Amino acid sequence: MWQVIDRKRLKADMKQLLRTAQVPAKAMTALYLLLIMGLDLADVASGGMGSGLLGTFVSVLAGLVAMVLSAGFVLYCMTVRRGQRAEFLTLFDGFSFVGKVIGLSIVISVFTFLWSLLLVVPGIIASYRYRFALYNLYENPGIGIMEALDMSKQQTVGYKSQLFVLDLTYVGWTLLASVPAVVLEWSVSYQTISQAASMSTPAAVAAIVAVSSIKWIVLIDLWSCVVSLFYLPVYQCTELGYFDIAKETSGIGLGASPRKQSPDGLGGL
Repeated sequence: MWQVIDRKRLKADMKQLLRTAQVPAKAMTALYLLLIMGLDLADVASGGMGSGLLGTFVSVLAGLVAMVLSAGFVLYCMTVRRGQRAEFLTLFDGFSFVGKVIGLSIVISVFTFLWSLLLVVPGIIASYRYRFALYNLYENPGIGIMEALDMSKQQTVGYKSQLFVLDLTYVGWTLLASVPAVVLEWSVSYQTISQAASMSTPAAVAAIVAVSSIKWIVLIDLWSCVVSLFYLPVYQCTELGYFDIAKETSGIGLGASPRKQSPDGLGGL
């Protein structure tokens, strides 16, 4: 039977717990976000090469690597929550079952999109229904993609609205992190780019746009990184607290061994 979670107390507990982490939470978060920034820059730079096969390949590859790094960051938070030793290399642990991480992420996106075709609300509900699917996979890479989804459906019964409220409490941080992106919308001179387009070849215009975009990507990502240092580790650990409570009350996923991998090291995919 689900229970009402004391969100404020859980947040306070996570803040205290993160202070005990062997690798400081801010240091791990900074490394994670800087790597993501590097991927963003590679994506933008590839756009300057044109819309050919190489640019598409780099863009897709950057997105997939970002998924796996996200898994590593969650694994770090899981390790800290369990009072275990966490190293910087934990950030790359997701590569040991990369196939399933990417596969499950894609399936979740597709299912959520299909529910969104009905109405916005069903899509939002679906996103919370599958909220714990990746966490189940991270704890036990040996399970199947659909099994992780089914577990999440059962675990989130009674917790979807509580997860929604948790997200609402971090809206302010999200808005603060997006300030440079909002400024970009108002300040980038498309007229300047248009003038360049009338005077240059398509390749030159692509290069101009790429250089301009790179400057803004650096500014946006650095600002987001600084802001995220103050809330992202606590938010992630708090959400994992919801996940652990959901497992206990639902009886689904109890006894899972973190990063229990299949013999081939790819989680069976």
